[in-house]
Amino acid sequence: MPSGPSSEPSPESASPSVFSRGSWAEDSRLAQILRRETVGGALLLGAAVIALVWANSPWSASYFAMLDAVAGPTFLHLDLSLEAWAADGLLAIFFFVAGLELKREFVAGDLRDPKRAAVPVFAAVGGMLVPAAIYLAFAAGTAPKGWAIPTATDIAFALAVLAVISTHLPSALRTFLLTLAVVDDLLAIIVIAVFYTADLQLGFLALALIPLAGFGLLVQRRISHWYLLLPLAVATWVLVHASGVHATVAGVLLAFTVPVRPHPRDKEPGTGLAERFEHLLRPISAGVAVPLFALFSAGVTIGGLSGFASALTDPIAIGIICGLVVGKPIGILAATFLTSKALRRPLQQGLTWPDVTGVAMLAGIGFTVSLLIGELAFAANPESDDHVKIAVLTGSLSAALLAAVVLRLRNRRYRAMCEEENRDDNHDGIPDVYERE
Repeated sequence: MPSGPSSEPSPESASPSVFSRGSWAEDSRLAQILRRETVGGALLLGAAVIALVWANSPWSASYFAMLDAVAGPTFLHLDLSLEAWAADGLLAIFFFVAGLELKREFVAGDLRDPKRAAVPVFAAVGGMLVPAAIYLAFAAGTAPKGWAIPTATDIAFALAVLAVISTHLPSALRTFLLTLAVVDDLLAIIVIAVFYTADLQLGFLALALIPLAGFGLLVQRRISHWYLLLPLAVATWVLVHASGVHATVAGVLLAFTVPVRPHPRDKEPGTGLAERFEHLLRPISAGVAVPLFALFSAGVTIGGLSGFASALTDPIAIGIICGLVVGKPIGILAATFLTSKALRRPLQQGLTWPDVTGVAMLAGIGFTVSLLIGELAFAANPESDDHVKIAVLTGSLSAALLAAVVLRLRNRRYRAMCEEENRDDNHDGIPDVYERE
């Protein structure tokens, strides 16, 4: 029995597929991330349910009083409501972790190969353009500023749905979904920075470069003491917030300064600083920051069936729901199909386009970033903001149910593929499928 990778190329490696398998190290790392995000997704769902029940209970006044409670100094406009602190502060942690993951993927991961990266990148782009176009088709005349709301994918929510329906989705499709969502997050933060900055203060933005550069200098020199890095990170966040750019952008900028590749000065040999930071902060992001944001953002007074029906007649809500449920899968499928044709790569053996359709439907679960963009777009219009929340929840739930139906129909085949992927006949801890490549 061979104990290492074979010198003979496998058919899959000789003719790469659209969802060709990555390296064992990379796939096992992504599997760990997916497990953590699944737990975070369960907490996210629980927080959203609590928010909805609380906002529609006899104690709803206490919920909205909590959202409006102000905390923080007036210095640099830091006297924010708790709802704003959740959106601006907690989600900066979420975007910091997303930035670390994205940089690792493209610097040291399998996506450093442009051909391998092309599929999820173009799928993410298609999954943003088509929903935006569908939204504008319904709401361009009334509220065009909300065009970006249905363009986001919530990976934690999507993985929680996969856990609930107990599907044995092949690792290639799970990795595709995760990578697509990470690229989606980066595109979302670019959209937020460019299109949802109302009053740009260049002076504060220039000042933010000073602590950002200091943070970058320390991490590049492998100095990771929290009492040095945390004040610089907070200063960067404060100045970006004061500049008028949404403060979550600071999280991505800080993440992009962190080195990915291991260095002899690293405290843990073979582990880069980005990986260490990700291990430390991902549980905080998935288990605390995002669920708390959901608790503060998902609560909306529905007003019974009549109120729900009235909200869904709003062109804003129609555009969001259609964008998430119809636009996302169409955009992702079209972009993936065109990319596969351009690269002349077939689907992975055993997969069909209905399998890709199920994953594309899962990407229509927009929740976290969709709610954030909705707040930015309609903060001055509480009624429209409520309709956005109802539409995001309805669209995400509809996308989850449709994806569950499609994926469950193929679950028997997925189980067989999963067993083949995990077979380890020589008991060396590495599935045989990787040793044949």
